[in-house]
Amino acid sequence: MNDSKTYVTRPWLPPLSEFLPYLEEIWRNKTLTNNGPFHQRFEAALCEHLGVEHVSLFCNGTIALVTALQALGIEGEVITTPYSFVATVHSLVWNRIEPVFVDIDPHSCNLDPRAIEAAITPRTTAILPVHCYGTPCAVDEIQAVADRHGLRVLYDAAHAFGVRQHGRSLLAHGDMSVLSFHATKVFQTFEGGAVICRDARSKAQVDYLKNFGFANEVTVVATGINGKMSEVNAAFGLLQLEHVDQALALRAAVDARYREQLALVEGVHCLPRAPVDTDNHAYFPVLVTAGETVRDRVYAYLRQHGVFARRYFYPLISDFPMYRNLPSAAPERLPVARSVAQQILCLPIFPDLPLDKVDEICRLLALALESRHAA
Repeated sequence: MNDSKTYVTRPWLPPLSEFLPYLEEIWRNKTLTNNGPFHQRFEAALCEHLGVEHVSLFCNGTIALVTALQALGIEGEVITTPYSFVATVHSLVWNRIEPVFVDIDPHSCNLDPRAIEAAITPRTTAILPVHCYGTPCAVDEIQAVADRHGLRVLYDAAHAFGVRQHGRSLLAHGDMSVLSFHATKVFQTFEGGAVICRDARSKAQVDYLKNFGFANEVTVVATGINGKMSEVNAAFGLLQLEHVDQALALRAAVDARYREQLALVEGVHCLPRAPVDTDNHAYFPVLVTAGETVRDRVYAYLRQHGVFARRYFYPLISDFPMYRNLPSAAPERLPVARSVAQQILCLPIFPDLPLDKVDEICRLLALALESRHAA
């Protein structure tokens, strides 16, 4: 990477020397995939670390979402957010499910429970919320809506690794939660993902589906897919768990420095800290309050100076060609999501981002917001 460029994230990597013994063990036992020893150890270690009982590892978070929807038997219409990474909604369409977009809360950027209830029809079977930026959804309110209408709840928790609220893992809510271990996430295994299940029976169903539906050597019990995590990824995940607390502490320091430096910068609003016991500081989102035109000029100014902030999430998923003609994608139905998308800017945050670089980014942002640059 060119050191003159600062990207929105950079993967946290342990010393290579620490990974080599894991690779040597894989070479010795010659098991590369298919529920090998590292796979089993990593699942158990994740359960302990996250405070959940049942984890099923996957090759990536998107296949995990697609499979979780299959395991829950979801069909018809599913209420979800337009404000997320596009894989959230793609996973529905891959399962021939119709997404129904509803608006978000302006403070959390998560689904508004009141909007969810208003969008329920006889074809609605589930709710697919996203813990955006690792900020918890209104889980109790969403569950109450689901219970009143007999709906499933599947959480896209790609941003929520390690987040705890009210003394329990955020991943324990809903019928299932899905994690991503992509290279850009706070905890990564190069590529990877997981489904958090509520009981052993659900995990068994997910495990069948991710391995072509095989129950044993000669018995196929479901129309499955190949979604397994390899031994190399699982071994790397085990090593990463040894370093994750340090990485999260460093991210917290970066977050605190941004908030300190930006407190007096006019025209930018830091989204509030998540109301949690344990935060993972997955992103550092700010709103450029003068609107989309100024935000885009600020974005361009930062790039000119080697700071590659990102507009997560702009445009809305509902604006992409494959979704924009859905009735629920109409702009007038999603005013809050649209407003946030037009103002959002995620600043660089990763464990080894130097604090003096944070100060420089804040100075550039302040300069960009001055009228001679942003007007």
